[in-house]
Amino acid sequence: MNEIKKYDDAVQIIKTAILQSQYDAARSVNEKQLTLYYGIGKYISANSRKGFWGKGAIDTISERLQNELPGLRGFSARNLRYMRAFYEEWSVLESCCNEDNRQVLAVATAKNADGDSNLAPASAKLLDGSFWHLQVPNSMVFPIDEFLRIGFTQHRKIFEKVKDLNARFFYIRQCAKQGYSVEELEAAIARDDFRHQGNLPNNFPKTLSVAGQALRAISTFKDEYLLDFINVEELGARDSQDVDERVVENAIVQNVRNFILAFGKDFTFVRNQYHLDAFGEDQYIDLLFFNRELNCLVAVELKKGKFKTSYLGQLQGYLSVLDGFERKPHENPAIGLILCKDMNRSFVDYVIQDYSKPKGVATYKTADDMPEKLRKALPDVEDLRRLLDGDAKVESK
Repeated sequence: MNEIKKYDDAVQIIKTAILQSQYDAARSVNEKQLTLYYGIGKYISANSRKGFWGKGAIDTISERLQNELPGLRGFSARNLRYMRAFYEEWSVLESCCNEDNRQVLAVATAKNADGDSNLAPASAKLLDGSFWHLQVPNSMVFPIDEFLRIGFTQHRKIFEKVKDLNARFFYIRQCAKQGYSVEELEAAIARDDFRHQGNLPNNFPKTLSVAGQALRAISTFKDEYLLDFINVEELGARDSQDVDERVVENAIVQNVRNFILAFGKDFTFVRNQYHLDAFGEDQYIDLLFFNRELNCLVAVELKKGKFKTSYLGQLQGYLSVLDGFERKPHENPAIGLILCKDMNRSFVDYVIQDYSKPKGVATYKTADDMPEKLRKALPDVEDLRRLLDGDAKVESK
């Protein structure tokens, strides 16, 4: 082994140790904060709901905390009420299942090395995670690792806006995996990603042979995407369907960061109208991406109208050429996605199974297709565009 290789190995080993240590430290801080907030929430709930403290107690306690601990942040009266809600929303799991049909999860306790504490017993109990026993039906898997990785504000948004337990688990997992900001999480909930993620008609189980690849592909794509930045009036003003589709494509390219946020952060944009030249035949893929999680190229074909079986044949040819002429040795086979305005799901599910290349079909909606309630829930496109432009300027400095 030459000297350069030794140094390369040493750098990678040390770098990995540093990053793991940073990750562990961040997770530990977050875990302890959530445990503290749950304990405080339980304490406040027990004393305020039964009238023991009297009216205005939370405001008074918050004010006195600020006075006794100058500079203390995160313990306003409003946040103390959020902690109470955090406890009350999740504590229902302590009694929702009978003894024969539940998992019991005791979240980590917070004690010092010798197990002793200088705190008064009542205060020490707030930091003792042994009180936190979340019980869920055996048919469910509580995402405890992801639960402890996401911030309290994200937790608050989830328990405020999502009531179904499975949906809560989904957004907790997605929030941890995608690293959602609060705004991105709100947009995912507004889009109803829980209902759409992993439900698209596809032939992945039959066409992807790598272990686990099919399941990862299914969970990566949704059966409907909200492309709220597309100008529908411009679409309606054109006569040619091909021109209509080019308008959609151009809108996606101009807002590619928004598009990737809708698809997932593991997507990297390669280019639009990607040129394939095989056997003297010129072909052009509408949009070509690379997905890091799936380790493969993803070809996206845009269709303004309703799904047609001819789209699958066209996409089959593109994927064959991508695999034969573009795919790198370490990459998995390319995946294709047809984005159309409408489809007969049962029909698509049936006909797609006869194709040998992995592909799926999803629909998309634009701003004018969305219900008024959903449009109001999503961030303003112009505000989002200005924010992203600002980020791009910062990155370029």
